[in-house]
Amino acid sequence: MAGEDAQELITFFRDAGCLVDDASAAAPRPLLEGRKALVTGASKGIGREIALALGREGADVFVNYRSSEAEAECVAVRLDGLGSNSWIYPADVADLEQVRRMRDAVERRLGRIDVLVNNAGINVDRMFVKMDQEAWNRVISVNLTGVFNTTSTFVDHLTGSGRGRIVNITSIVGQMGNVGQVNYAASKAGVIGMTKALARELARKGVTVNAVAPGFIDTDMVRGIPEQVREKVLAQVPLGRFGRAEEVAQAVVYLASDAASYITGHVLNVNGGMYI
Repeated sequence: MAGEDAQELITFFRDAGCLVDDASAAAPRPLLEGRKALVTGASKGIGREIALALGREGADVFVNYRSSEAEAECVAVRLDGLGSNSWIYPADVADLEQVRRMRDAVERRLGRIDVLVNNAGINVDRMFVKMDQEAWNRVISVNLTGVFNTTSTFVDHLTGSGRGRIVNITSIVGQMGNVGQVNYAASKAGVIGMTKALARELARKGVTVNAVAPGFIDTDMVRGIPEQVREKVLAQVPLGRFGRAEEVAQAVVYLASDAASYITGHVLNVNGGMYI
C-alpha cells in the first residue's frame, strides 16, 4: 500500500473513532472516581466489603458503625491503603438524632455524598409464637426505619448531586420468607417496597434507587447456622455454594456507577439461583 493511501486509511479510521491517539485513554478509569459514599453498618461482613469495593473504584467512603469501633478503624486503614479518603462514625441508624449528627460530621469532612448504601441490619430470630414485641420492634427499627432515617436525612445531598445513587441492602428472606424470621422478612420486604416507591419519586430529580437482595452469603451469620441446617440450605442453591460478600459488593458498585444510570426501582438478586 502506498504511503499516501496508508495515511488516508489511518485518517479514516481515526475520524471514525477506531484509533485512539492517547494510549492512556485505553486504560479503564475507576468506576466511582470522584464520588463520595456513605455505607451504614460498614465495620464488618457485607458492609465492610461494600465499603472496600467502593474505595477500590475511586470513591471516598464514610464508614458508619454502631459499636464495632476497632473493626471500623480496620476498614478505614484498608481504605486509606487503597488511596481512598475515609472516615468512621458511630451511629445507630434506628435513632434519628444520631443519624442527623452523622450528617453534620459527613458535611464537615466530605461535604455532600453522591452514594448512600443502606446496609445496616440486625436479626433477632425466633418462631412467631415466641416472638415478643421487643424482638419485633428492634428489627423493624434498624432494618426498615433505619433506611428511612438515613435516606430522609441525606436525600438533599443526593438530589443536589446530579448523580445521586441509593442502594438498599434487602434479602432473599424478604422475597421468599423464612421460618423463624417473620420480623426480619417483614423488614426486608418493606425495604423492597420502599425502594420501588422512592425510585418513582426521586427519578425526576436524577436519583436512582435500587436494592440488592443477597441470598445466603458466607458471613459470620451463616457460619453460625448449625451444620445440618447449612447443608439443607445449600441443597436449595442451584449454583451449589454460598455466596461471597465481595460478590454482593460488586453488585452495589455496579448500581452506584454510571453504568447503571438507566436502572432504578430494581432488585438485583445475588443468591446463586435460590430465588428466581
